[in-house]
Parts: sequence; C-alpha cells; structure tokens
Amino acid sequence: MDYINDSKELIQFIESSPSMFHSVKTIREMLEKEGFTYLPESSEWKIEKGGKYYAVRNHSSIIAFKVGDRLGNYSFRMSASHSDSPTFKVKNVPEINGPGEYLRLDTEGYGGMIDSTWFDRPLTLAGRVLVEENGKVEAKLLYIDKDILIIPNVAIHFNREINKGYNYNHQVDLLPLFSAGEMKKGAFDEMIAKELGVQKEQILGRDLFLVNRQKGVIWGYQNEFVSIGKLDDLQCAFTSLKGFLASDNPETVSIYACFDNEEVGSNSKQGALSTFLYDVTRRIHTGLGRSEDEYYQAVARSFMVSCDNAHAVHPNHVEKTDPVNCTFMNKGVVIKENATQRYTTDAVSRAVFTKICKDAGVPVQSFANRSDVPGGGTLGNLSNTHVSVHAVDIGLPQLAMHSAYETAGIKDTSYAIEALKAYYNSNFVIEDEMNIRF
Repeated sequence: MDYINDSKELIQFIESSPSMFHSVKTIREMLEKEGFTYLPESSEWKIEKGGKYYAVRNHSSIIAFKVGDRLGNYSFRMSASHSDSPTFKVKNVPEINGPGEYLRLDTEGYGGMIDSTWFDRPLTLAGRVLVEENGKVEAKLLYIDKDILIIPNVAIHFNREINKGYNYNHQVDLLPLFSAGEMKKGAFDEMIAKELGVQKEQILGRDLFLVNRQKGVIWGYQNEFVSIGKLDDLQCAFTSLKGFLASDNPETVSIYACFDNEEVGSNSKQGALSTFLYDVTRRIHTGLGRSEDEYYQAVARSFMVSCDNAHAVHPNHVEKTDPVNCTFMNKGVVIKENATQRYTTDAVSRAVFTKICKDAGVPVQSFANRSDVPGGGTLGNLSNTHVSVHAVDIGLPQLAMHSAYETAGIKDTSYAIEALKAYYNSNFVIEDEMNIRF
C-alpha cells in the first residue's frame, strides 16, 4: 500500500470538491476517465451486460454502476457515502449593511459544525448559480479561488470569559465580513456575475456555501497524519470510489452511491432517504429484462457498505469514548454498531465484512458509543427504507469531526481502498441469513 500517494490523492480530491456540487463533478470526471456512460434520469436507459454507467440527481448526488457480463450471482453489491459537509449557506438576500461601512454576508448553518473552528480563517464561496442564458436556465458551478471573507473573533478584551466557554449565536457571531467600505450593497451579485462571465440580471438563483481555504497537509515527523476540511465524509467518498473503480466483478451489479444532504438528515429528493437508489436499481433491473420477482430475489441477495467516518479516541479526552469499543488512527477500518439501529451493522453484516477484510489483509476495529451518549445517524439505515438489504456501517477513524479542519491517520485511506476493492470483488452468496457462502 502506498500511504503517502493515496493521501496526496485524497487531498487533491477534497480540494477539487469545495461544495457538494463540485464533489459530484470531481467524481464524474473520475468515472468518465474510466469509460462510464452518463444516463440522464429524464432519458431512456439502455443497459447492457458488461456496461459501466452513472446517473446524477440535483448535481449533488451520484450513483455509478458496473453490470457484470455473466451475472451468475445476480445481486447488487453497493456502497454509500455522502458529498456534503457542515458549513454555512448564503441566504437569498445575501448582504447586511453596517455598522458603518461594513458589508457582511447573511448566512445560516448547514449541518452541525463546530462553530469556533470557523473564526479567523480565510474563507471563500463555492456552489452553483442558476443563470438565464440564450433562452434557457443553466446551472453553473462557482468556486472563487481567492480569500474573500473572514469571520472575526471578538477580542478577549471585550469578552474576558471567552476561554471559559461561549454560546455562539449564528445570526450574531458567525456572519462573515465581506467589505469595510470598498464594496457597497449589490456588490455580491456583481462579484458572482463577474466570476461567471455573465450579467448580474441573469442570475436567478444561488446555492452557495462558505469554504475553508486552509490547504490539506500530511504531517508529523513520521508522516502519520493527514489534515484537511471535509474528511467527513469525502474521505469515504474517495476511498469507496477508488475501491469501486479498481474492482472487476463479472458476477454482480456493482453500485457506488454518493448522496447529498446527509448532514441535514438526508430527507430530500437527492438524499439517502429519497427514492434515488431504488429508482436506479429498478431501472437497471428493467433494462436487463428481468422479471418483477427476480428483482426481489436480487435484493434479498444484495449487500451494502455504508461508508461514513468514525470517531478516533481523542488524545486528551479518552473518557468521551467507550472503554473497549473504541478506535485509533492508522489501525484500520472501523465497523460501527448501535443497539438502536442508528447504524445498520448486525452480526450477519459484521461477519461478512470482517471476513472480506481478513482475507484482504486489512485490519478492522470496532466502534460503539458510550452507553450514556447517543450517537449520530448515517446513510445505511436511511437508504434501507427503500432498498432493504443486509448492510454494514463502516468508517475511518478521525479527530475533530465537523470541525472546519479535521485530522485522520495516513494509513487508513489505503486500508479502506483495499477493503472496498476486496468487497466489490467478493462473490459471497446470501442464500439465507443463516447461510452465507463464500
């Protein structure tokens, strides 16, 4: 395994994905380089054995699939990750004047970020803009490659209690500074129009988010760590995609899914709770000329790996994690479990994925929350409401989840790529829940 190069490629992937729309663009480029064909949801799909395809919804969710040319074990071998990360979204009326000649942006929180990590950092904007052009409305991606915003802290002289803890108010404390007088009201859309090469009057809608401009780094005297924003969950989106692309399984339909809106509950037309995965699997099935009953048989034999990062033990706060079901960076892929089914892992799915990793030489760790601390939800149990399959929740151990700048171990990216490659290449057969044949 080439830990350094895999982590360098991860940093490049994340830096080319400053918004969920850019994440999907980056994934599309990687797929098309490998010969995948785009299938618009609004068009007829023609699917053949041995074919490689992908579909996109809302420019922010993507599902790619490879159809085996034999399909002896006709089932869906799936993974799911997410394209979004906690940040701040710019409101439709974006500018707030004053005090004095200050110009600030009016934003609101997207997801559960660690507020304090967004202060005193160079920020920019990324997302999509809907523009009226040549008689049609077209979506254009925007990333302003320049430090244009900052959210300033209040000086300790005016807030002597800041280091004893502070309850930040998103409408008061976390509005970014845009100008101190050089730019006036209306400058925001003028800037967007200039960046896109259009007139301000052509802009009809915007989905724009704040982006931390701090670059990703591999660090430590022995190069043990990688730090960058959006590790949750672009590290899993990257590693599962790399494993998917490196695999070649002629017996199954291999599916890679990356959904938007996980950080705000997945309850959208493009989230894991939507019909996107169901719609794609049904259209694959119909395109292959299979019967209705064969679809349900295939689903019963199918499997999903839900990929969303996990919490590593904090070096200064070991008390925050379970004493034995806890994980460490550079020690392998994490299997996550929760009695209340916030994670989908059970004994069956744990056994399947553990065996795959064992055979591939990939170390595995176990994570469960402290019994007195509720955990967060993720993708697998949500997507299972529409396509119900055996599923395991995995992740990579990291520190400072939902910070503007997160940290993970350099080895775990490579471990995950190998694990997902082995998973997609595996030909286990789920005959029933008590009999899984490898």
